[in-house]
Amino acid sequence: MYSYEKSDNQKFTPDSSANAPPLPPFGATPATGIPVGLSAPPRPQAPVPWSSGLFDCSADVKNCFITCCCPCITFGQISEIVDKGSSSCIANGAIYALLMSFTGCQSCFSCFYRSKIREQYNLVENPCGDCLVHCCCETCALCQEYRELQSRGFDMSLGWQGNVDKHSRGVAMPPMQQGMTR
Repeated sequence: MYSYEKSDNQKFTPDSSANAPPLPPFGATPATGIPVGLSAPPRPQAPVPWSSGLFDCSADVKNCFITCCCPCITFGQISEIVDKGSSSCIANGAIYALLMSFTGCQSCFSCFYRSKIREQYNLVENPCGDCLVHCCCETCALCQEYRELQSRGFDMSLGWQGNVDKHSRGVAMPPMQQGMTR
């Protein structure tokens, strides 16, 4: 079927120049870059600041009080929104409470969610690294994250599905056709 011999009866060799693609003419260079008609991938935007400062807890006194008394509630609400409903407020709040009660290492769990918020909304890592913020100022960090999600239009008391339902009601639905009429 296939001949592995060249036309002049020489054996085929992998480094044979006869099978190589032709070289471009002298002075011509291969095309590089983005083909015409395609756009370049978007450049990453510079990180934006948080909507409120780390120590602006007095901006929402009710949440500050709840977070100081029972941070697992605030953390559960934050995690459900950040995970877009794939984890529940109650489950993550319970994990947070267990970590806080038995190990005292809940800040390791909560700093992971701070990093996720920063990535989702392209926020500045400020005033220092996420884990350091949670290790030193756990309640202030949770309050700041809560306020950030509120400023982005989330009603934290509704959870993820409640926010989805609330925002989908604002979309105009086409009128429903009635059944058979006379």
